[in-house]
Amino acid sequence: MTKIIMVKVKPGSKEEKLLKAQEPGCYIAYIQEKPEKGKANMALLKLIKREFRCKAVRIKSGFNAREKIIEIES
Repeated sequence: MTKIIMVKVKPGSKEEKLLKAQEPGCYIAYIQEKPEKGKANMALLKLIKREFRCKAVRIKSGFNAREKIIEIES
């Protein structure tokens, strides 16, 4: 089953956490990594995979943006 979520990323945070936003299917991700050379994207995918306990996660849209559309396969 595939699930699509929207994530607003806050790179350079003190701790890594994923919070549910007020809108359904929307989340706010706090990532420690800086947005350099895809490091923040990799940390985001690792965080989502851990939080949702899923097989595969990929960025569908927003590779260079703070707002991303993520596809989760469970």
